[in-house]
Amino acid sequence: MSHLAPPLLRLLAALLFRPCPGLAQPGPQAVGEVRAARLAQNAAIAGRSLDSVATFWTRDVVIVSSRGRVMRGKDIYRQAFAGDSAIVCVRTPSHIESASAWPLVWEEGTWTGQRGANGPAVIGGRYAAQWHRVAGRWLIRSEVFVALTCSGDPCSWPVQSP
Repeated sequence: MSHLAPPLLRLLAALLFRPCPGLAQPGPQAVGEVRAARLAQNAAIAGRSLDSVATFWTRDVVIVSSRGRVMRGKDIYRQAFAGDSAIVCVRTPSHIESASAWPLVWEEGTWTGQRGANGPAVIGGRYAAQWHRVAGRWLIRSEVFVALTCSGDPCSWPVQSP
């Protein structure tokens, strides 16, 4: 039996540690799909189409807002967008990377909040997002925003206390 152990262990290792077919997306394809989804969500934000904006989030999305407010769930996040109608936020990805073995994508970049669709930027900073492929579609599972710049009244907006 001992002469069977090495081949059996190799077979088990090959089965247990192989990539999961069907889960991972080819890197360039996933990156392009997420980039297109981000552009579409930016357009929905600019058009104040909140129902469309929300279709890019998982049901259990978790957000840390630019000044520290933590939001959990699609409905809560949508309410936050509805309550902030004066500011239009645009996310601009600088790096998008897909996982090799899972249906996950990392995105990071800069964001700006401007008064209206074409108004001046009054707040901005950096963000990161985790995308998850669900039922053939890339959805945002989590986002973290940090405000780093401001002008005018946004500079007086408070930071959320923990």
